[in-house]
Amino acid sequence: MLPSVEMRESYAHAGERFQTVPDLAGRARACRRCPAVVPGSAVVDLPSETRPVLFVGEAPGRRGAARTGRPFDGDTAAARFACLLAAAGLPRAEVALTNAVLCLPLDDRGRNRRPRAAEAAACLPFLTEVLDLVRPRVVAALGAVALAALGRIEPHRLTLKEHVAQPCPWRGVWLMPLYHPAARSAVHRPFRRQLADWRALGEVYRSLTAIANFR
Repeated sequence: MLPSVEMRESYAHAGERFQTVPDLAGRARACRRCPAVVPGSAVVDLPSETRPVLFVGEAPGRRGAARTGRPFDGDTAAARFACLLAAAGLPRAEVALTNAVLCLPLDDRGRNRRPRAAEAAACLPFLTEVLDLVRPRVVAALGAVALAALGRIEPHRLTLKEHVAQPCPWRGVWLMPLYHPAARSAVHRPFRRQLADWRALGEVYRSLTAIANFR
């Protein structure tokens, strides 16, 4: 069972500092800091209440979130995400999802591309607001882009390869690196091992829930 982590004051009083989810979504869609992403394509689909687990991905995909308006919805990565989430024993309604880069990054041929470091840096204020609005107990970083972005908010020494599925204290919560559910991640981490990683995430969540209920 995991030891408790004291929540930072920034989480406890988040509502005093930030606006509502619709306000955040409106400002994100109006943002024009990154000339190489599709303007006005920011995907923000957050619950109105806090959630115990927040997943942070890379960026919306053109066939998925950019089309449906929901992170990890409507494409191959979304189908794999649903399978992994089921392995963790976490209902989608009980978690929150966002991306390190909220807008759609495309290459010169109109295909999905990896978000650039400058784009992730430009989105850091939004990611920080998401953290303070959702107030999770566990932040699951899906892939190296998300893990690096979170490290710019508050430094950590985690790497995806060395710390996958290991919960580590960070910014008053537990940070857990996981491989992104995109099919290409199977090159680095076979899907059966990813399933085990996500089961470990479920165990972390249930341990924290047990601690909270005990109190």
